[in-house]
Amino acid sequence: MALLELKNLHVALEDGTAIVKGVDLAVDTNQIHAIMGPNGSGKSTLAYALMGHPAYEITEGRIHFDGEDVTELGADERAQKGLFLAFQYPHAIPGVTVTSFLRSAINAIRKARNDGEDDPVKIPEFRKELLEAMEKLKVPRELAQRYLNDGFSGGEKKRVEILQMAMLKPRIAVLDETDSGLDIDALKIVAEGVGDLVGTETGALVITHYQRILNYVKPDFVHVFVDGRIVEEGGAELAHRLEAEGYESFGAANGRSNGSNS
Repeated sequence: MALLELKNLHVALEDGTAIVKGVDLAVDTNQIHAIMGPNGSGKSTLAYALMGHPAYEITEGRIHFDGEDVTELGADERAQKGLFLAFQYPHAIPGVTVTSFLRSAINAIRKARNDGEDDPVKIPEFRKELLEAMEKLKVPRELAQRYLNDGFSGGEKKRVEILQMAMLKPRIAVLDETDSGLDIDALKIVAEGVGDLVGTETGALVITHYQRILNYVKPDFVHVFVDGRIVEEGGAELAHRLEAEGYESFGAANGRSNGSNS
């Protein structure tokens, strides 16, 4: 059994509009899966539903994580178990510094995994690990004391998302179009951060529209996503075929699907 398993997953918006229409997917540690699809195919809806966003209703199917049915769990409970979502458009949180946010998130996970008993990370240990991760990801030190994503550039927001991933050490990381809006240098840094994380303890699901991030994050499996469904699966070569042929050859009209959500 894979660490993360989706079984016949259907997801709808609050108004009842069906977006994800029956997805079966298994992601394990030491694996990188890529979901590639045109704009409007439902990729972001799938990512939000995986993380438990309340605006998206699972109307059929189940989500299993480490053998447990987590379909009804809240986003915080899923995060505590080791699911992580890097947003396509990270939100700003004025009043909460990057450092404070990260320490609070780490301590919440440690408490949940210690049967509800407080087990805060020691400040020297946290500071050392944070500075090392920031240096590796080329995140300016001054960002640590700024409010989370408040006034950050697009590239800074995406690097801080990967910084969160590096610090929280999730078991499955879902990256929702993290490559959008990045220049080539930032893209390489983000991709290296993902590559460094994936291993015996962690797997990744990379959701993207373009093949370019997959030049740096080498996927083990590629899934083509059109109109809320996985329509074809293969290895890394499938991404190159998509780049050459476009999505029309997989049933997407004019390079996009009929859905309204990315």
